[in-house]
Amino acid sequence: MKKLLIASAIAGAAFGVSAQTTSIGLGNFQLTANYALDTLGGRGLEASAVTYARDRGTLFFVGDEGLGVVEISRTGTTIGSQAFNWTGTGSTNNDAEGLTYLGNGRLVVVDERPQRAYSFDYVAGGTVNLGSTPYATISNYTPSNIGIEGISFDPRGTGSFVTVKQDSDANVARGPQEVRAGSLSFAQGGGTPSLPVLFDAALLGLNSLSDVQVLSVVDGLTGTVAADNLLILSLDSRRLVETTRSGQVLSSLDLSLLNTSQAIEGLTIDENGVIYIVAENGGSSAASRLFVLSSTAPIPEPQTYALLLAGLGVIGALARRRLNVA
Repeated sequence: MKKLLIASAIAGAAFGVSAQTTSIGLGNFQLTANYALDTLGGRGLEASAVTYARDRGTLFFVGDEGLGVVEISRTGTTIGSQAFNWTGTGSTNNDAEGLTYLGNGRLVVVDERPQRAYSFDYVAGGTVNLGSTPYATISNYTPSNIGIEGISFDPRGTGSFVTVKQDSDANVARGPQEVRAGSLSFAQGGGTPSLPVLFDAALLGLNSLSDVQVLSVVDGLTGTVAADNLLILSLDSRRLVETTRSGQVLSSLDLSLLNTSQAIEGLTIDENGVIYIVAENGGSSAASRLFVLSSTAPIPEPQTYALLLAGLGVIGALARRRLNVA
């Protein structure tokens, strides 16, 4: 009986933590660091998207002039960069607005207007010829400057992505504000669009959608409902929201805490639940900036869930033993 009580206490303590983890709780986040990014002859200007590379412990970002991708530390120090050559893509503005990391040095960058996602290997100091790079088409709306603004790779599924389209206007051919999720097929000449709409973006109540990030990459959320949630950034609303995959907003953060007039356009998160946001150069600043946001309520470690499972396992074993004895 004593052993059963101890096991119950262990499981109960662990469950008390995990049961509350249905949300990352954006209201608990605060600004903890702010770094200027190198301009790099223009390649580091107008930061519009950022992504975290777990196997490198670094960040990558792109500017919306599409000059290339830059690798930086989590404190904003430049590590290296790679140039983009857009020849042969048919791109009219080279609007690099979305970026996500697949692992092993492979990245995906999105050209906003034609809604294309290019997959390539990062080579520091090199140039990637996007015209000969496999790409996937996200949607077939008329090309416009209210196209795809963000993309996030979900490592839990094979080729699983979430994307956001910025907005809608009076021209219905340019498409509505959207959140899409599913698989992307990358091929020479472009894969067939196969990314379905996830939910009605109007449920978010945001004036624009600027970037998206899956929360499944956060170790402390593994095994919880919150691992399935999304973070969505809005430049025009100056808000960051956490939403379920049915469009229910669970928590939000007013980005006025960044105290900047710069255009806040890119978002990512690391395995520890630290959020990184990039903003274009603007106002009195000549440099793009990296903002770091950390939670004042630490996300439970994965060991917590291991403890829960261990406690439940002991309870089950002891219960079976008691039944056999009876």
